[in-house]
Amino acid sequence: MGGDNAPGEIVAGAILAYRDGGVDLSLVGDEARIRPLLGEGAGAIEVVHVPGEIAMDAPATQAMRNARGTSLGHVVEMVRSGSADAALSAGNSGAFLAIALVRLRTIPGIARPAIAAVLPTKGGPFVLCDAGANVDCRPEWIAQFALMGDAYAKIALGIERPRVGIISIGEERSKGNQQTLESAALLDDAPLHFIGHVEGKDIYEHHADVVCCDGFVGNVILKTSEGAGQFINVMLHEMIDEAPPLGKLGAALLKPSFDKLRLRLRYDTYGGAPLLGVRGACIITHGRSNRIAIRNAIRNAVTLAERNLVGTIEASLSGTLALGAAEVNG
Repeated sequence: MGGDNAPGEIVAGAILAYRDGGVDLSLVGDEARIRPLLGEGAGAIEVVHVPGEIAMDAPATQAMRNARGTSLGHVVEMVRSGSADAALSAGNSGAFLAIALVRLRTIPGIARPAIAAVLPTKGGPFVLCDAGANVDCRPEWIAQFALMGDAYAKIALGIERPRVGIISIGEERSKGNQQTLESAALLDDAPLHFIGHVEGKDIYEHHADVVCCDGFVGNVILKTSEGAGQFINVMLHEMIDEAPPLGKLGAALLKPSFDKLRLRLRYDTYGGAPLLGVRGACIITHGRSNRIAIRNAIRNAVTLAERNLVGTIEASLSGTLALGAAEVNG
């Protein structure tokens, strides 16, 4: 029931995913609004009637207190009870994070959950972690984000040995703020392929498969990337509209290439971002998600459940007390 285009686009995306096969779906929300949207051919999609909703602008603490009887609270409870393998929402992301953190708790050894966003580069996609869950972080938390991003890149992107970097203002190990320097020192001893500092200009050169940072920096990178993609799209259209007839003909001939570029840059290609670190698969999708984004987010949720993301993260944390695991959940 959450998101700018709910419930219409959410239901449409669920139908597309159902037709792809390999998933049992439950739509949780106001049945009177959901059922008419299903139509024929989607009879196997379950509708769970939970009329309560959490407003998109509701503070996380308030949403957490009032979660009972809401669709968002119910899907998290379904994961907690084992009646669902994954939860997905395009609604209030802060509320989703807070409810999942309280009801599912974190994986032992993880202090804070993190959002892992997949973004395109010229050499293939990379994982940005944390993309906005934690704006103020300790170095050991960022090291844990790197471990979780490493596990996610292996499962979701199929990268056998991801290159993990930490965002900084220079490649030299002497550069960066104290948080970055201390995080990098911890990652030197972590069980992953740590390549050191990565500058902002090198992210889209695909210098790393996983880029870790605090959620403040990560969210700025995410929103700036999204805005840059939209800017490029608008500028291309304006240049084509202003071009002489011969230029318009050239643009028409290049349309297949433009379409491929747009597909690589569109947010809906990558679906949703998992909330890493909680004991259950939770996928946060963009508030303006369309049916394609929902379909791809459901595919991602299936992959994470089938390949046991939580178990993979737990295994990656074995013997990592140096990353701050001893103080977690205390």
